[in-house]
Amino acid sequence: LALWGILMTSSICLRQTDLKALIAYSSVSHMGLVTAAIIVQTPWGLTGAMTLMIAHGLTSSALFALANTNYQRTHTPTLLLVRSLQLIFPLMSTWWLLTNLTNMAMPPTINLLGELFIISTLFNWSSPTIVITGIGTLITATYSLYMFLMTQRGSISTQFRLLSPTHTREHLILILHLLPLGLLIMKPALISGLFT
Repeated sequence: LALWGILMTSSICLRQTDLKALIAYSSVSHMGLVTAAIIVQTPWGLTGAMTLMIAHGLTSSALFALANTNYQRTHTPTLLLVRSLQLIFPLMSTWWLLTNLTNMAMPPTINLLGELFIISTLFNWSSPTIVITGIGTLITATYSLYMFLMTQRGSISTQFRLLSPTHTREHLILILHLLPLGLLIMKPALISGLFT
């Protein structure tokens, strides 16, 4: 049921037009993996669940911070209306890219380590689960790229030509989210060694 929930919520993400709803459903999808790992009750599963919960907590929070930054300037969460922000905020676009890559568990992020632990655990428990987790991972990559492209690329709207610039505090918030994610992969035993 947890794996089926991953497929359903990931599929819902592909149809979202609201940025904050897309990020929220993305969190539900990732927590389906955590739930499946906890139910299996193996040391690797619990390690993966703990790792992914911490990693996703930082990633999802960073995505919501980015969505709020967009909302404060554009006053709309609709994806079709907030396009081409890369041309106006190139540094913020870099934060979007890094956070989305982390969200889809690209190497060398700690999210990948957590997902590998969980997928290995589920595969050892029942080999057909590799199909469901594989499809879920593919859909996650798809909606993460969709979110990045919809917010950052495209032709600029005339209503967004005079937006207020980003502030240092906004960049600091994102550094405080992404720096721990980068440092945790240097020493993953801090969070993954709890159950092994």
